[in-house]
Amino acid sequence: MNKVVHFEIPVADLERAKKFYSIFDWQMQDWPMPDGSLYVGCRTAETDPTTYVPKEPGAINGGMVLRNDVSRACNITMHVSSIEAYAEKVKKAGGKVIKDKTAIQGGAFAYFEDTEGNVFGMWEDAK
Repeated sequence: MNKVVHFEIPVADLERAKKFYSIFDWQMQDWPMPDGSLYVGCRTAETDPTTYVPKEPGAINGGMVLRNDVSRACNITMHVSSIEAYAEKVKKAGGKVIKDKTAIQGGAFAYFEDTEGNVFGMWEDAK
């Protein structure tokens, strides 16, 4: 079973959104992305400093991004063993690839659209 491991909140103004979501006492960190954009990591639970996995079972962390064609609404990300293998499953099930696999520190991500028009992500750990 592939677990939900991450959430993303698209926003129009990162600073305004960081101020708003700070009411939940989240720890937020700016992360520059390879494409020049800025990603704001949102730590909602304590994590292992080596693996970044939440210490509390069932807890997930997430992030905020500027709203764009891919990140139009809140979405979830599933952990998979191979983005390529699951991309094929998505296509066979009637979904489509929205953003190809992109490597970043610790692994890679990609975005997809389901048959209902919802965008979701997949995460693959670095090998």
